[in-house]
Formats: sequence, C-alpha cells, structure tokens
Amino acid sequence: MGRLANGLRAAAFGLAALVCADPAAAQTAVPRSDVLVLNQERLLSQTEYGARIQEELEIASRALAAENRRIEEQLTSEELELTELRQTLPADEFRVLADEFDARVTGIRQAQDAKARDLQAQADLARQGFFEDTVPILLDLVEDRGAAVLLDSRTVFLSAGEIDITDAAIALIDERLGNGGEGPLISVPGLSLEPVEE
Repeated sequence: MGRLANGLRAAAFGLAALVCADPAAAQTAVPRSDVLVLNQERLLSQTEYGARIQEELEIASRALAAENRRIEEQLTSEELELTELRQTLPADEFRVLADEFDARVTGIRQAQDAKARDLQAQADLARQGFFEDTVPILLDLVEDRGAAVLLDSRTVFLSAGEIDITDAAIALIDERLGNGGEGPLISVPGLSLEPVEE
C-alpha cells in the first residue's frame, strides 16, 4: 500500500512539474478522442470558400430573377399590342400572330427554366467541389487528434464540446484554401452576372 501511495505521489509530482515547466502547452494540448464531430453547415457558411459559393449563388439568383422580370414586362407589353391588333386584323391573320407569340413565350419559358436548373446544378457542383477539396484537411485534423471516426454533428444527439473540430477546420480551410481560387465557382451560360439594382 505504501508503494502505491508513493507511486501516486510521484506521478502527481511529475504532472505538476510538467505543468509548471510549460503551462501554455498544458492548456493548449489537443484533446484526444476516438470520435470527433463536425458541423458541415457551418463549414460551408463560415469559411471564405463556402461563403464565396453562397455569394456567387445569390448574385446569379438575383440576376436570373431580374432577367425574368424584364422578359415578363416585355411579353406583357407585346401581349397588349397583340390584343389591340385583334380589333383590326382578319381572324386568320390574328391567329397566325397569336400562335407565333404563344410559341415564342413557350420557348422563352423553357429557356429560363433551363437556366434555373443549370444554376442549381452549378451550385450543387460548387458545394461538392468544396467538400472534396476539404477532405484532405479534415483528414489531417482527424489524424492529428488520433481519432478513428469523424461524424456530422447533426447526426449526434449529445457530445462534449472538446470533440467538435468545426472551429479548427474553418481556420485551417481558410488558411489552406482561401476563397477557393481564381475564376467563378458558379457560371451560368447566357446569364449576365452584372450587379443588379434592387
């Protein structure tokens, strides 16, 4: 019993000596855990790279909405002109003009719907690229902490705060990837991304 007590006292003394020798190292030691958690939504919204994807998506969405409004105004004006012509044109001539107008409206609607789908696909690809680019960084964090598993925090009912590596991941992604590099991350052919006045 005496030897056990002496051993515990020696271990405690050794730990105290380590803390006194380098208190900062003791305070900043990385917690070790087999399981770590990460909030992917925060990763996408709070990194420079993820925030740039969201910003480009919002710019493109506003541009598409503005383009749709301009087209709607133009078609509404043309429809009113066509309605007025109905009073002066023979029925068969009016029917030809009306059919041409309807066909053009259908074509424009299909083109704008295609742009909306393309925009959504571009956003999905940009997010996919973001997560692919961040995998090596997350792997480094997991390995540095000696963990075996990294879980999305949204799937975890309860966890200790020290196993959440979201803040560390955001800082490291910003350091290594910045805002994602040169060139647009979201680019929709046929859509002008000039600033839109609200």
